[in-house]
Amino acid sequence: MEDDWDGIADWYAELVRGGSAMHQFSRDILLNALPDNLFGLDVLDIGCGEGIVSRALAAAGARVVGIDPTRTLIAHAEAAERVHRAGVVYRVDDGTTLRTVPDSSTDGVTAALSLNNMADLDAALGSVRRVLRPGGFLAFTVPHPCFEAPAAETISTPSGLRRVAGDYFAEGLWRSAHPHSVRRAGNYHRTISTYIAAVLDHGFVLQRCDEPIPTEAVRAEAPHRLGLPPFLLVRVVLA
Repeated sequence: MEDDWDGIADWYAELVRGGSAMHQFSRDILLNALPDNLFGLDVLDIGCGEGIVSRALAAAGARVVGIDPTRTLIAHAEAAERVHRAGVVYRVDDGTTLRTVPDSSTDGVTAALSLNNMADLDAALGSVRRVLRPGGFLAFTVPHPCFEAPAAETISTPSGLRRVAGDYFAEGLWRSAHPHSVRRAGNYHRTISTYIAAVLDHGFVLQRCDEPIPTEAVRAEAPHRLGLPPFLLVRVVLA
């Protein structure tokens, strides 16, 4: 039986809250790409999971709504909110439709490692455009498409562990066979050019496209990341 997000939700929440360096790194690079002053802005966090980015946005002064289609993850996020009030509102919602989010109701959208879990990228970007106010931003991270592609693998070499690129042009759903990989629940691989073309086609203006260098904590947690960017980071604004 194949894993899905409902099946790995408890494991995932424990992974993130246990101090996952990769998830902390994804959160931090995303926050660093946002406007310097978030105070009073309405920000929608798509695919919020257990709330790691939503809480950080709220701590920076934003009014935050976090949405995720996985009820168990929303339950984890709400439980954390009850223990440590951050002021985040969480809802079960699909990032491709954003049915609970009114038109032109938010100043910014974040999507940390979530667009890669959505089958219909165009629908997601269309929904983001609908809910953003003029001049609003979208900032997202995805697993770096060059090194998290179908058939990518880690090998041992005389100089240490290294990542071997897989079938980069094989876009679509794939699953990792690794028992401790998030991507065992499925991941939609897309090339870098597909992501960039999609945001431009939806009328966004590209402001930033980065491949942040991993921290020492990330390299210690995943030695095969030596010399490689774990994530692709993109920030665009609505023209």
